[in-house]
Amino acid sequence: MKHLIIIGNGIAGITTARHVRQQDSTVRITVISAESDHFYSRTALMYIYMGHMTYAHTKPYEDGFWTKNRIDLLRGYVEQVDTSGKRIRLADGQWLNYDVLVLATGSVSTTFDWPGLSASGVQGLYGLPDLERMEQFTQNIDRAVVVGGGLIGVELAEMLRSRHIGVTMLVRDPHYWSSTLPAEEGKLVGRHLLRHGVDLRLETELKEIQARPDAADPSGRVRAVVTNTGEEISCQFVGLGIGVTPNVAFLKNSGVELGKGILVNEYFETNVADVYAIGDCNEFRQPILGTDGALRKPIEQIWYTGRMHGETLARTLCGSRTAYRPGVFFNSAKFFDIEYQTYGTLNAQLTDDEQTYYWEHPSGEQCLRINYRTTDQSVVGIHALGIRLRQAVCDRWIQDRTPFPNVVSQLRQADFNPEFSESFTDQLTGHAPARSPDRRKGWFHRLFSATH
Repeated sequence: MKHLIIIGNGIAGITTARHVRQQDSTVRITVISAESDHFYSRTALMYIYMGHMTYAHTKPYEDGFWTKNRIDLLRGYVEQVDTSGKRIRLADGQWLNYDVLVLATGSVSTTFDWPGLSASGVQGLYGLPDLERMEQFTQNIDRAVVVGGGLIGVELAEMLRSRHIGVTMLVRDPHYWSSTLPAEEGKLVGRHLLRHGVDLRLETELKEIQARPDAADPSGRVRAVVTNTGEEISCQFVGLGIGVTPNVAFLKNSGVELGKGILVNEYFETNVADVYAIGDCNEFRQPILGTDGALRKPIEQIWYTGRMHGETLARTLCGSRTAYRPGVFFNSAKFFDIEYQTYGTLNAQLTDDEQTYYWEHPSGEQCLRINYRTTDQSVVGIHALGIRLRQAVCDRWIQDRTPFPNVVSQLRQADFNPEFSESFTDQLTGHAPARSPDRRKGWFHRLFSATH
């Protein structure tokens, strides 16, 4: 391998470049991106808008890192991939030859064919250009509508509320994020959004976006949305939070086989020799089995899985062919100031061989759910909202198929809330009087007691 080209400078592509360089000092590495000059943390975009960070703070490496490690960064948009000639064409007409090509092109915001979608002030939130547009379109506005209730939707809502912009959120389901959260957790998050001033409209869908014509912009600037109930909601910005889709449109005539994403095997190999795909844009042909025995989704658009893809592929590219074997699934997020953690397999609906335990604090802002198999009571998934758990402990419980009663007896090990730990320990050992049940600091003791 003389020349490795990586299209995409997100976590998957950059991890591949870094790890290949660590193992091979001779290969030429070129990373191409039309989005930004340097790798940055996408998960921090909202904090730039909210004034907590600057763009410079989101770059994990100093700008000189790339030259020092002989990784060439090229700003450009790839318009064509010619796999038969092993070359790519940039928008400026330049052709580049490769020996090995890694497609790490990420995602684009999902949209539907709504009337008025092209109006100014209508957008999703995925990358830096989206943040720049949002900064422009939300200057001096007083009302916004967010469509969709997943993780992107709540980020958009929090960003807008941080600038005291009124937010109406349209969620088509009976409770928030029903594709992922069971009803109790979805309702908990919904109540929390209302407390933060979000006008949450459940079982409500977007029907049309209305724009005000402008001489400078034929599409016009958004002025309102119309819902499926016929209600017109005035707004000057529409944030699309209905998810993301693999960014693969430019590959349609490349010979690379596509499904929803770029189809790959467990080694990230496409149907074309020397072409690989990793990160948000790939789709596994066959479900990947995790080390805990659970099947993973064919498309996983999560930051840490992109990093694992890059680390695994780098070993293959450097001569040690390695299959992707993820561990126990986990993810974390934040709904305004409620932290969310999920471990293992915890679907919105129980399967035939599952039972569940659910505990919720009287305040309605903390909860814990544990799903376990009916047959052997082994724990398969854990949800925590407003509670911090130790990942290593939850990972071990699921990996070892620990029975639910044993997990309950070991809950103390998972407590990662320093301000609560002393109270829990004292109460459990009887060294201090129990606290009033309406006090937050006693939550772990009450949880422990409830499960017994």
